Amino acid sequence: MIPLNPWEHQNAIKALYSKCVEGVCVKHNITRMELDILLFLANNPCFDTATDIIEVRYLSKSQVSSSIKLLEQCGYIRKEYLKCNRKTAHLRICKGAVDIIHDGQAAQEEFISIMLNGFSREEIDSIKKQNDRILRNINTYLKRKEAE
Repeated sequence: MIPLNPWEHQNAIKALYSKCVEGVCVKHNITRMELDILLFLANNPCFDTATDIIEVRYLSKSQVSSSIKLLEQCGYIRKEYLKCNRKTAHLRICKGAVDIIHDGQAAQEEFISIMLNGFSREEIDSIKKQNDRILRNINTYLKRKEAE
């Protein structure tokens, strides 16, 4: 038996994150998926396409697509096409989304603060290294399985 069950706390972590961001969604009248997309784009400027969001966050293509359409209609994001590749839409955050992103990032900070309350800098660094290593293992396995 493996002494660590990585799923034991997963639901509690998800519930805490949902509780931290739900006020942002209500305040700005957006869905959780729409907020997640805005925060992903703001927090990860090197990833700016729908495909990036789907692949990095493991989200449903249809949900991402419909949420992007709504965010675009509300003026929170816009699509930009590069001259060298007219097929790929690069998502750009518009000024109308600034307050939403600010509030969302504050909620993310609260989430992290609650989770890591009482941990030393060294403990936090250790957790980060271990989580990075676990994620690398997962990604290596998934890529290997995809290639089979």
